[in-house]
Amino acid sequence: MIVNGYKIERGADLRGANLPGAGLSDADLRGADLRGARLWKADLRAANLWHADLRGTDLRGARLWKADLRVANLWHADLQWTDLTCANLEGADLRWTDLRKADLRDAHLRHADLSSANLWGTILEGLKL
Repeated sequence: MIVNGYKIERGADLRGANLPGAGLSDADLRGADLRGARLWKADLRAANLWHADLRGTDLRGARLWKADLRVANLWHADLQWTDLTCANLEGADLRWTDLRKADLRDAHLRHADLSSANLWGTILEGLKL
């Protein structure tokens, strides 16, 4: 799949990609490099981002409902107002991540590292730890 000139596929190199509002639901981005990408308000519902590198990525307001983010590196990512309902974040690196006002209802966070993450106003109901 090609979106805004970027090839969306497993293991893709999307460092610094400019994809705000992109429709990427169900995308297979396992192991993709998305460092510093701009994905604010992107639709990533049920996307497979297993082991993806999302360090410093702008995901403000993105829809990551039921996304697979197991073992993903989200260090210092901006996830403000992001919908992570039912997302699988097992083993994810969320250190220094901005999760203000994010929705983590029923998300799986077993073994996730939330050290120094900003959780102000984050919805945490039904977390699976």
